[in-house]
Amino acid sequence: MPGGFDWTTLLTPRGEPAGMSASELATAVGRALDVDGERFHERAREEATQLKEEIRSGTFDNTEAIVGMELELYAVDDRTDALRRVPRQLLELIGFEKELGLHNAEMQTSPQPLNSHGLAAQRDELKASLLPAQQRVQSEGIRLVSDGMWTVPPNGETGRDYLCDCVEEDGVRIGTNMTDAVRYHTMANTDYPSAFELDAPHVSLGAETVMPESLITSIQPHYQIPHAPDLPEYFSYALRIAAPVLAVGVNSPFFPPDLYDDAPDEDILADAHMENRVGVFESVLNPPDSDPTPEKVCFPPDFDSVEDAIDDIVEDDTIVPRRLQSGTRFDDDFVHFRHKHGSYWRWVRPVFEGPTRSAANARIEFRPLPAQPTVDDAIAFEALVAGLMESLVRFEHPIQSLDWETAEANFYAAVRDGLDAEIEWITADGATTTATDEIYGELFEHAREGLEGRGLSTEAAHEYIRPLRERVDRRMTPARWKHDYVRRRVEENVPLAEAIWGMQAAYIRQQKETLLEGTFLDWLEKP
Repeated sequence: MPGGFDWTTLLTPRGEPAGMSASELATAVGRALDVDGERFHERAREEATQLKEEIRSGTFDNTEAIVGMELELYAVDDRTDALRRVPRQLLELIGFEKELGLHNAEMQTSPQPLNSHGLAAQRDELKASLLPAQQRVQSEGIRLVSDGMWTVPPNGETGRDYLCDCVEEDGVRIGTNMTDAVRYHTMANTDYPSAFELDAPHVSLGAETVMPESLITSIQPHYQIPHAPDLPEYFSYALRIAAPVLAVGVNSPFFPPDLYDDAPDEDILADAHMENRVGVFESVLNPPDSDPTPEKVCFPPDFDSVEDAIDDIVEDDTIVPRRLQSGTRFDDDFVHFRHKHGSYWRWVRPVFEGPTRSAANARIEFRPLPAQPTVDDAIAFEALVAGLMESLVRFEHPIQSLDWETAEANFYAAVRDGLDAEIEWITADGATTTATDEIYGELFEHAREGLEGRGLSTEAAHEYIRPLRERVDRRMTPARWKHDYVRRRVEENVPLAEAIWGMQAAYIRQQKETLLEGTFLDWLEKP
């Protein structure tokens, strides 16, 4: 979930208010809701006008491309692999950020130039932060896991109860297992008609808060554009690579078993989507199908200009307007606009930020990717996306002419079927193809060229991309690895729930050995 706004209250690891009663928390939510939404929207519009002027004057231009990464994790019991709530004090001690659920943690890398040293710094920063964090939480019997979706609920609880437990105080719904941010609790009490439900093959769940979204975790590579007015061109390419990039990264084919309806195991396996994370985010936060309110979580449109991108953010529904005061950051001059952007949940989205005028930047946040088995896998995606942004724009690749409707259809095909999806691609010579090897051969070649254009050697560029290239060559993604494991066990007459839990144990066991030193490919060499 996007965040960054300092609305907090303290909760214990079991979700009970600490130092703040439920009544006080409800009062805080009530205050958050008591905001003049129209006045907030007027301020955001005014700030957007100022932002456009700054962009036209070159404030958001930069001399080089910059990359960054967000990495989300969840916590498990180090002995049983069951989901664990992370004590808030422990999370602060290891320097990680709070996320939606009490089991979640997030870290972000420092922005770095797109070159050999910058990519190495991204990788080293992730590893340097994760190593002591794992060591510290291990002393509490906890392990942090990089994965697309958790499937084993806390010991003694069901997934359904963990996701749906809430209390009502003074008419305010408070999620029992939600983290200590008033913003998240406020989202369950606004007028925006989020469905708060899961809608996936053979899965149905209705909740009263946003908590079911905490099933999922992601990586989010960022690419900073040198010349801000060029954002629409880069953005159009980002939309068209979204499907093939996601297809090679899928990692969430299964839900906690108790969330499945009463259906035959074979049907659940046959109908499983390879990337359920996308459907979870959409079905929880978007309005139900019967409601005409525009969706907030969706595949975004193309933009004709950077002004159009800014306008799309401004006109997006604000779930929680807020009383805001400008601070000391440069982009605090656009504080209402930035707050709106916090719930502008597009699968690829433009970002306009900067703590100082000299650091102001326009960038693309690539959001559809689930968390990956290892750090090196995550960095491979960061390198792939950045290399493609560099190369496709520079060579004016004809994939930009792929119509938007086809790009959207490709995206949801990748969600369903991963590398088995039929994705339509336009090659460098203008031919249309759906051949997987041809698509990825060109995709990886352009990514290599883009990285070499930023100073990486051919060998280094190949090495960053190799873990993903071999996934395609072997037709094996993390989601397929999981699905194959569960399918084999079900064919051996193991109940689906046991098969899924066994798969999760195997995933965590493999990750213990490779998270910091290795890739998903190493898993394929072991029994």
